[in-house]
Amino acid sequence: MPLNIRNEDVNRLAERLAAVKRVNKTEAVKLALENELRRAEEKEPLWARLKPLRDRITAHADSGLEADKAFFDNLNGEH
Repeated sequence: MPLNIRNEDVNRLAERLAAVKRVNKTEAVKLALENELRRAEEKEPLWARLKPLRDRITAHADSGLEADKAFFDNLNGEH
């Protein structure tokens, strides 16, 4: 079944990609869809991407300091 692009913005984007890649619009749309699907399928979940950061944070011992408004005000030079 053919795909008819009736949105002028989408049509313009397809034309731009086709020009950059030096292909026709159909090939440009196919390329864009394949790339976007691959990115969606390969995307690592947020919790997994943040694991190295979580590990670094938990590796540090608790300072015992209470981080309240006065603490942050002092950090910012507001007394």
